[in-house]
Amino acid sequence: MLGLLAVLTLGLSGASPASAPDNTSIDAFIAQEMPVAGVPGLAYAVVEDGEVSAVGAHGVVRAGSDVDVTTDTPFLSGSISKSFTALAVMQLVEAGSIGLDERLSRHLADFDGQPAGDITIRELLSHTSGYSTLQGNASHTDTGGGTDELARIVDALAAVAPAHAPGERWEYSNTNYQILGRVIEVASGEEYQAYVEENLLDPIGMIDSFVADGGTYDTMATGHRPWFWTKLPLSENTTDRTTAPQGGIIASATDLARYLQTMMNGEDDILTAENKALMMRPASTASPFYGLGWFIDSDNGTVWHSGATPGNETLATMMPTENRAVVVLVNGGSGMGFGETTELRNGITARALDLEYDGEGSRWFQQITFIALVLSPFAYLFSMIWAWRRREQLRAKTGFAGTFSLWFPLLTTVVAAWVIVSLVPGLLGSPIGTIALFQPDLGLALIATAIMGVLWAVFRLGVAYTGRSSRQRRDGAKAGTEDQPETITDASAAVDGAEPHEVIGRARP
Repeated sequence: MLGLLAVLTLGLSGASPASAPDNTSIDAFIAQEMPVAGVPGLAYAVVEDGEVSAVGAHGVVRAGSDVDVTTDTPFLSGSISKSFTALAVMQLVEAGSIGLDERLSRHLADFDGQPAGDITIRELLSHTSGYSTLQGNASHTDTGGGTDELARIVDALAAVAPAHAPGERWEYSNTNYQILGRVIEVASGEEYQAYVEENLLDPIGMIDSFVADGGTYDTMATGHRPWFWTKLPLSENTTDRTTAPQGGIIASATDLARYLQTMMNGEDDILTAENKALMMRPASTASPFYGLGWFIDSDNGTVWHSGATPGNETLATMMPTENRAVVVLVNGGSGMGFGETTELRNGITARALDLEYDGEGSRWFQQITFIALVLSPFAYLFSMIWAWRRREQLRAKTGFAGTFSLWFPLLTTVVAAWVIVSLVPGLLGSPIGTIALFQPDLGLALIATAIMGVLWAVFRLGVAYTGRSSRQRRDGAKAGTEDQPETITDASAAVDGAEPHEVIGRARP
């Protein structure tokens, strides 16, 4: 994701590959796991000894259609695109147009004198710039359209201070690669889309692949987002120009296999072998498990990147020392505990590369949490009905204890709403709007729970304070002063139905 909402980890432990992948075993696993994940379509391709040795495709490009997925069907690859952006930067480094340790302000004038101006290109590539995951997942809705959308968004980012000091810590952020996309445009003099297609996709031979340019393409696999134990297709296959550098390469499984072949071939072609190897090594002490556009797992010798966009999830994995690789593309996004695709993608990867993998384990906690969130708005609605039916008991609450019991739920539900829509999404690195974009059912459940909780507390107060009798209003006004002597006036005595001469001047305890 989104890349969404958190970076996926493989969870695979290493084992030396003993033989070519068993295509039958992979397809049998897909037949078993694909219904569990609930994805309409899937494609994969395996590289063995530098050659594509196995490919497979299952399902359809859109739920309800009769168009089958093939290994040449383009999928939105998500954050695998970051490795393409990194490769483009490295080409420009070799051409002398960019220096890895040059400051960002040298290439983008708007960053000169700004907090982010001293960030280096290497720090952007390795996610050590200081930009946070939350900053990277913020939505930009003020693009206005046009071929200069990326330039305008990056210009606006110049005034945004990174969350941390550059070079001190690793934190995955889409902002890094959005800025790098603009650096490529300035250094090359071409739009990002044109540069990548001319200098990467075409030379590699990725004939079924292209870069997001804001257009709509019927040839793409349609993304499907989770929606309460099922998945619904996106209305159109519309691409986003502004997110192209961090997630907008649209590619087929076969084409991505060609790309992985090129990265592992040890030859000077699209980039020198030396710089290919540099991309797949830890970038710095602050980035021990991320290189330049690639995650690195030294335990099992893999170099990999996952991808998540609304309705699509992907995984590309290489074993450079063994010259083996696999890419898995699915046109379905993961739900929370239900319909997750992680085990499907990791399981195919493990079988293709002969790696040990024990699965994702039980998801009962995530499932129970999701069910609780779905049921919570209805529980609040039931509580509102219950409050109305017990309205006389609410109206009878007086004194400090009664007032506290009426008002305290409002405080707790307001705090809970803030936690749900702000605090927790912030800790996860995804604003509530981004969560709703990737997982609309979860987003709806979160927002509905927050709103219904506050509405219940307000409704309860409204029931308690409207329709009270005069005596209840008077007793409520006297709450907290019952220990003080009080003189009853003629007016209050009349309300009580007593004669004025019976109570004038009488003190009541």
